[in-house]
Formats: sequence, C-alpha cells, structure tokens
Amino acid sequence: MSDYSGHRFESAKRGAGALLSGALSALAVVVAMLAVMWVVEGVDFVLNGRLDREFGIIGWEPDGLIGILFAPFLHGGFGHLMANSLPLLVLGFLAGLRDLRKFLWASVLIILIGGLGTWLTSPNVYTVGASGLIFGYFGFILARGLFDRRLLDIVIAIGVGFAYWGILAGLLPNQQGISWQGHLFGLIGGVVAGWVLRRKRREIPAY
Repeated sequence: MSDYSGHRFESAKRGAGALLSGALSALAVVVAMLAVMWVVEGVDFVLNGRLDREFGIIGWEPDGLIGILFAPFLHGGFGHLMANSLPLLVLGFLAGLRDLRKFLWASVLIILIGGLGTWLTSPNVYTVGASGLIFGYFGFILARGLFDRRLLDIVIAIGVGFAYWGILAGLLPNQQGISWQGHLFGLIGGVVAGWVLRRKRREIPAY
C-alpha cells in the first residue's frame, strides 16, 4: 500500500471514529433530555399540574417569561409527552450527529427564539411542550444541509424532509389546543441556528 493510500485510509478511519463518537454523544444528550422531561412530568403529575401552571409560557404576562426557559421540558400530561418523545429523539439525534457543541448552541437558540416568539404572539395563552424544539431541530437539520453543503448533511436533510414534511401542518392556525406559534417560532429558531452556526467556507471538512 502506498503512503498516499495509507494516509487516505487513516483519514477515513479517523473520520468514521469521530462520526461514531459524535453519534453516541448526541444520543446520550437527547436521551438525557427525554429522561428529564419524563421525571419532570412524573413530579408534575404528583403535584397536580403545579409545575405547568407556574413555569409555562403565558403570552404577554411578565410572569410568563420564565416559561421561555422551562416550557419545553413541561407537558400537558403523559399523552402529550409520549407524542413528542419519538420525534424529539430522532430529530434531536440527527441534529446533534455532526457536532455536539453546535447542537447545544442550536438548542439554546431554538428555546430562546421559539419561546420569545410564542410569548410575543400568544396574548394570555398558556403554552408548554417540546414541540417547539422538535420543529426547531427539523429546521436546523434542513438549514444545515443548505448552508454547510456537506454531503452527509445534505443526505440527512433530504431524508428528514421526506420523512417529516407532514409536521408542517402544525404551522396552520386551525388546530384547537395546538400552539402553531410555538411550532412556527421553533422552526424559525432552528433555521436561524443553522445560519449562525454554519461552517465557514475557510474551514476544511474533517470527513
């Protein structure tokens, strides 16, 4: 084997190892997030919904601003949480697959933009749930494929687009009890995160 071939093999090996490490780290973080949500929902059940009432987003209410940080981890019952768990696990994992640090920053941006947008556009409306995060990760994955233009990111973005395009119906303001504002601003937060955290053109892709 030539030195050049050996170098390519070692480079590919390092790339595969980094991708596997990133995948395991992303999975661990998303599973930990879900575990926190389930524990919180269990505590909230025992407290008869007290956590939801005190830490949810309440539009236009100053006291409701605290919900921007906490509402994504609260749910209106176990049925609500179960409906969000699988898409959050899948999309969160795929969003964190490439770069865990960027995933964490993207999560912060999605929570802040999604929560603030919901608060501003939902006067006196009470909102909890991880749906904004789900839409945010969906938007982040698509934006990453568009802005970073790495082959793997593009493939993941196309696959997610085909698999989850149906969730865009959640942006329509015609569903009782569904916060389309949370979905919309979560999606916007994900796209903004994809732009802010995009790979600079001077960076050389590792694999």
